[in-house]
Amino acid sequence: MLKIYVDGDAFPNLLKPILFRSIERLGLETYVVANKKINIGKSKHITYMIVDAGADEADHKIVEMVEEGDLVITADIPLADRVITVNAHAIDHRGELYSVDNIKQYLAMRNLMDKIRESGEITKGPKPFGVKDAHEFANQLNAFLTKHS
Repeated sequence: MLKIYVDGDAFPNLLKPILFRSIERLGLETYVVANKKINIGKSKHITYMIVDAGADEADHKIVEMVEEGDLVITADIPLADRVITVNAHAIDHRGELYSVDNIKQYLAMRNLMDKIRESGEITKGPKPFGVKDAHEFANQLNAFLTKHS
């Protein structure tokens, strides 16, 4: 049975009701992993896990628990890469479905931008998260769950 893991540290508030409705409708076992308290909603299907403080503690816990075929919701590209390596799936907050076919490209672009910033170049961050992004996420989540659950 498909399980969902949420990298909760930067999970947008606009997505919480969207995800909650899907969890409840389908009865999906879900784990919200973060280093602080995150609340998507009260449900017998959701387990909240607080990990130690640290940049990658939630990522490590998710990778430790995730199994083939599971879904991870994260905006963290290195985490998505680790998840795909174990034949699980990853969707970001803006509705991008990471796959074997595209994750290395996203990872390379992320690493390039890190190097540019490290050299002192000032770069633009991501555009602000908005309603359009929430719709894209909802559409991708629905399509994924229709296909995999």
